[in-house]
Amino acid sequence: QVGLQYLSGEVSGGNGRCIAMLLAFREAIKDYSTPPNKTLSRDLTAKVSSYVSFFIECRPLSISMGNAIRFLKNRIAKLPITLSESEAKASLQSDIDRFINEKIVVADQVIVSHAITKVRDDDVLLTYGSSSVVEMILEHAHELGRKFRVIVVDSRPKLEGQGLLRRLVAKGINCTYTHINAVSYIMHEVTRVFLGASSILSNGTVYSRVGTASVAMVAHAFGIPVLVCCEAYKFHERVQLDSICANELGDPDVISKIPGRADLGDLKNWADNENLQLLNLTYDATPSDYVSMIITDYGMLPPTSVPVIVREYRKEQLWV
Repeated sequence: QVGLQYLSGEVSGGNGRCIAMLLAFREAIKDYSTPPNKTLSRDLTAKVSSYVSFFIECRPLSISMGNAIRFLKNRIAKLPITLSESEAKASLQSDIDRFINEKIVVADQVIVSHAITKVRDDDVLLTYGSSSVVEMILEHAHELGRKFRVIVVDSRPKLEGQGLLRRLVAKGINCTYTHINAVSYIMHEVTRVFLGASSILSNGTVYSRVGTASVAMVAHAFGIPVLVCCEAYKFHERVQLDSICANELGDPDVISKIPGRADLGDLKNWADNENLQLLNLTYDATPSDYVSMIITDYGMLPPTSVPVIVREYRKEQLWV
């Protein structure tokens, strides 16, 4: 069920996908019983691997999901042999609940409490796409009575910013909506840029929705601070210098069609033309030079300190 929700795009966003996956694992563990002549830890690890390969069939894993799977497999491997099956299952279920609560729910609350200090009266805040944690920051600032304006920058084909815009306007926040091709025009009004991230790599590169790098680069050119909000469980020790060596490919058809404009059918039969390929990337890599600060549940830090978080987080995972 969760895999099909990924496939249809019903569940999206790093945190949303990760929570849905962990809750599905939790249900599967609850219903699990060890076959005769098998040990729980080995058989369950194999089962989890088969579930993961099904998820990959539906949609490639995000880096945060990979980290959560690693955590779960680590917990299964470290289960004491003396535990009965029901105790082992209860222990794993509480581990999953604790991971969701500590690493995602509470982490977001901590990020909001840090980021709120950077929102002042009369600020013009720009965000790109739709990040759940940035949305929480903006809503919290509005609840505290701060007077600010939000510019939501969006891009085809996903147009995720429209959902964010609708929710912010419903809360009574003053918003402006524009597309990414007008970002350099609107940037001179902006005082701060808040961005979400799919992952942060150990060289400080921010791996996020395609278009993020362009927004950060324009902001840097205008001398505007770029604040990236990202939970520590999304950090990864991998290093990536560009967006081509590893990325997720979206459906090429969605960039050849414009909804509601059937007259613009110039690329209708693009698949028949062997000289033409359409490239619809899902993510891009923003170099750390364009990021002023990363706001995490460990505090606010420069991109150069990312390896410290990766190291400390790994240690913490081993203690848990």
